Amino acid sequence: MGKQQLLIGWASRDVTTNKPVNIPGQFHMRISEGVIDPVTVTALVIESGEDCVIFLSADLCVIRSHLLDEVRAAVKQKNKEIPVEKILMHATHTHTAPGLISEHFFVEEQPPFDGIEVASSDEYRRFLVEQASDAIYEAYVSRKPGGIAYGYGYAVVGHNRRVVYFDDVSKRPDAVVNSTSRVDGHARMYGNTDDPQFSHYEAGADHFVNLLFTFDSQQQLTGAIVNVACPSQNSEHEYRISADFWHDVRTAIRAKYGELFLLPQCAAAGDVSPRILHYNKAQERRFRLKYGDIGTEIAARRDIAERIAQCFDEVYSWAKKEIYTSLPLRHVVETVELSKRLISDEEYAIAKKGLEELEKESFVAEGSPKERLRRNSILVSKRNRYRRIIERYHEQKEQPKLPMELHVVRIGDVAFASNRFELYTDYMHRIQARSPFMQTFVIQLAGQPGPDGGTYLCTARGEEGRGYSASMYCNLVSPKGGQELVDRTVEILKQIHTET
Repeated sequence: MGKQQLLIGWASRDVTTNKPVNIPGQFHMRISEGVIDPVTVTALVIESGEDCVIFLSADLCVIRSHLLDEVRAAVKQKNKEIPVEKILMHATHTHTAPGLISEHFFVEEQPPFDGIEVASSDEYRRFLVEQASDAIYEAYVSRKPGGIAYGYGYAVVGHNRRVVYFDDVSKRPDAVVNSTSRVDGHARMYGNTDDPQFSHYEAGADHFVNLLFTFDSQQQLTGAIVNVACPSQNSEHEYRISADFWHDVRTAIRAKYGELFLLPQCAAAGDVSPRILHYNKAQERRFRLKYGDIGTEIAARRDIAERIAQCFDEVYSWAKKEIYTSLPLRHVVETVELSKRLISDEEYAIAKKGLEELEKESFVAEGSPKERLRRNSILVSKRNRYRRIIERYHEQKEQPKLPMELHVVRIGDVAFASNRFELYTDYMHRIQARSPFMQTFVIQLAGQPGPDGGTYLCTARGEEGRGYSASMYCNLVSPKGGQELVDRTVEILKQIHTET
């Protein structure tokens, strides 16, 4: 595998809708009531004479329900020459994007929608698939000779959100044991830090920002990949569509550089969020004095965007000194089998009993339509979580492994590695520490063939502490499977690094 002239193509589409659609990301259903800012899909094709990668970043919560299959099929229909297996589609994990669960694939229970207008999820899905496939097609056919530069900087965006206590909080007098939303132990997601038993955060965060810049044949900047270890969920409780802080990042960078293409990637951040827990009073004062009375979450988004934009400036100022126009490019796509997080007999019994009790509850009929939907959708969410546990228990003897489509990409001395999970940050550090490449961009929440996607993958430390994101409800794959992912990713990285 020798050096080849790089061909680069970009395209983007606005995939916002004003129609009332479900917004996933909470245990209750939220039907959209307007738009704060646009959600987009952005495609980047980088090709050499021997191989290519097609990145597709989407301002979505997660990619499920055969969405990747449909995008690939639509691209193939537009141009049979495009290698659709090389499409690496990934979500930024905004909690304020339209939902995508197809009505044809929805097999679990839904709550009643009386008094609420809800647009068809399939209608939006068809629109999204068309726009995403158009963006890929345009990026592919518009590819031209160009170059890349790369580097890294720092921006504080994410903070660990798993709070650890000296005591086991599940044994406190007011504890809710075996809840469908959390099974706390010594750890609790978004736990109260103003607690006499507060000990520490379970892990750190990652403040690296990995950047890859693209240039045309005249060495003019055309776009950039911006890889940040944090989900975009400042506005996660909103009832309006938004790309969250990535919208503010685009606005801040384009104010200086013009209408660049910007392709956001969420690095491993399953135990991280953009929320400060123990310093929130100081943060409120900071935002009040800095921005005025615009609301904490909007202020936090702007604050994050300023830091990422400053990082972009700093890295670009020196990275542009080395622009590479001919590099080896290799893209491996492989299905790996990962050890599942198995459901115990005790957990199965808890789920059966819990489902029986919840099925005796009736949907509420009082309150406004919005209030009824909130309460009834929470009930359905709890029932469905138990149903999934029961289903997993019956399947695991015959299917102890979970298949995952893994992408590993080499572009010169830079590598990219994907996974389907909300991956705890420790796993990324294990990959990067052992990678032979100068920089390794890890991409979480990559779309998968078939109906499934997403879910957390916690560490052994997280499993021991328990809490939301580290319970039977949240983890399809075990910490053992997480290390299998690390090891296989590193094997491929080393293999393609030595290819000539």
